Amino acid sequence: MSGGDGLRLLRAADRGATPWKNGGGVTREIAARPEGAGTGDFAWRVSLAEVAADGPFSSFPGVDRTLTLAEGAGMDLAVAGVRHLVDERFAPRDFAGDEPTDCRLLDGPVVNFNVMYRRSETRAQTAVVRGVLALAVPPGETLLIVALDGPAVLHRTGDGGPGPGSGSGSGAGRVEELAPYDAALLTGGPDLILRTAGRAAVVRFGPAPTVDTLSE
Repeated sequence: MSGGDGLRLLRAADRGATPWKNGGGVTREIAARPEGAGTGDFAWRVSLAEVAADGPFSSFPGVDRTLTLAEGAGMDLAVAGVRHLVDERFAPRDFAGDEPTDCRLLDGPVVNFNVMYRRSETRAQTAVVRGVLALAVPPGETLLIVALDGPAVLHRTGDGGPGPGSGSGSGAGRVEELAPYDAALLTGGPDLILRTAGRAAVVRFGPAPTVDTLSE
């Protein structure tokens, strides 16, 4: 689907791996805003991290994180001295990126789906879904879909494609298939239907809430 439709495909095969300075793993960036931003100046950044050894996580001042275990037995995290057992796959966990965090692997390497966002600029909501889900992108928001477990298919609504209650189908309504760890970035355009027999992450980004909104 073309960029003019407000949807951009981000294939897993096109991503490079960035080794960690401590040698404990590698990161593969899926998307970031501003595009091409580094670790010190992103508004939000989404990546897959392959963790191969115990050790500390990097600190990101002013950043909140949502971590989802995608592969492996899990981790025992200590965030600011508080234990967080991450041993359930596809269950998003929120924690502050500027708190000191140490990681101990439970039983071998893991792959984590990481969402990081600067809390003064952006809000992010992460869900892991399976089955059929209608997707819309209101003005000012961005949606990122990542196939975590098995393929996913995106369909247009209103052009002869399958609706949320129909069978698997194919044809005119089919937009694109996402292989495992492929992603789709939505910045507008027509409403879509996400269909997956496995699990897909859906991350919705929008402006950070104002002080007045928080106080209501």
